[in-house]
Amino acid sequence: MSGEWRVVTVAGVGLIGGSFALALRQAGFAGKIIGVSSPGTIQAALERGAIDEALPLAEAAGQSDVIYLAQPIARILETLNVIDGAVRPGTLITDAGSTKQAIVERARETIKRGRFVGGHPMAGKEFGGIEHADANLFQGAVWLITPIVADQQYSALQDEFIALLGSIGARVITLDPERHDFLCAWISHLPQMISTALTSVLHEELGDDEIVMQIGGRALREMTRIAHSPYSMWRDIALTNTENLEEVILRFEQQMTHLRENLRGPGLREMFESANKFGRKQD
Repeated sequence: MSGEWRVVTVAGVGLIGGSFALALRQAGFAGKIIGVSSPGTIQAALERGAIDEALPLAEAAGQSDVIYLAQPIARILETLNVIDGAVRPGTLITDAGSTKQAIVERARETIKRGRFVGGHPMAGKEFGGIEHADANLFQGAVWLITPIVADQQYSALQDEFIALLGSIGARVITLDPERHDFLCAWISHLPQMISTALTSVLHEELGDDEIVMQIGGRALREMTRIAHSPYSMWRDIALTNTENLEEVILRFEQQMTHLRENLRGPGLREMFESANKFGRKQD
C-alpha cells in the first residue's frame, strides 16, 4: 500500500494520531513516520514504535507526502494558517478534527500549494494519550471525509489516502462540512454534554456519599463513562460548533421538560416507545 507515500508526518501523536501511525505500520506502510508533539509524548511514541523520528512541524512538512493533523481543533486552525508555505506542491494535508466547518473554511483560505481533505474518524476512548493508542482503533469505525469543495476531484495521493482508510478497517462516508457539524452535534456532542452534566450534578449532590459507587450499576457506568473526556478537546468543539450545540441542547431541554411533566401522564409511555424504536435501530 501507499505506493505514492514515502514520508508521513503525524502532528499530535496522542490517542488518534498515535493510533493512526500504528495502524499505518500494521497495514504495511514501510516509509518514514515523523512525529510532532510534546517531548514526553514523542519519547513514548518512539518507544512504542509509532514514529521513527521527531522534528519541528515546519521541518517535517518540507519532506512529507502526507501530513496528518491530529491536534486539538484550535491548534489545527493555527497550523493551517502557516503550514502551506512549508509544504511541497501537492502534499496531502488532512486532519482529525471533531468539527469540520471552521477547519474546512480555514483550509479553503490558506491551503494553496498543498491539497487538503478534511477528516474525522468516529473512534476514540474516554482516555487520551499515546499510551492508549491502538493500531486496531479504527477497525469497523466510520471515517467521515469532508471535501474542501463540493464534488472535489481528488489527486492520486488523495485517492490513495481514501483507500488506505479502508485498509486500516475504517468505513469512509463523505459529508459536506455543514451537515457533518449538524449531525455530530446530535450523535456525538450532545451525548458528551449530557454525560458531563449528569456526572457533574451527581458529584455536586452525591459526591461525598461513599455508597454511590457501591450500588451504582451498569446504567450509571455507561452514562458517566465518557464524562472522563478532557475539557481541552470539548472546549474547542463547543467553540466551533456553538450554534448547533445550542440548538440541540435546547431541544433536549424541551424533551426533558416534557418527560418531567408526564411522569404520571401518557407522554412517558410515548417517549419510551419512541426511544425503543430508535434503540432497536442501533442493535
